Amino acid sequence: MANTTASVIRTTERSEALRAAGIALILGLGLVFLTGFAYPEVIHNAAHDTRHSLSFPCH
Repeated sequence: MANTTASVIRTTERSEALRAAGIALILGLGLVFLTGFAYPEVIHNAAHDTRHSLSFPCH
């Protein structure tokens, strides 16, 4: 009985890890896809505003 429980726990952990990896992959591909088709000014302004909000000098 203990073997069965351990097997179920390992399967659940693997399932959760695969789900997290899938979500990360989708978000990453979405980010690359969206920035790939965005106008350069939009990307620059987003990065510029982020730098300023983090108090990082960029000028």
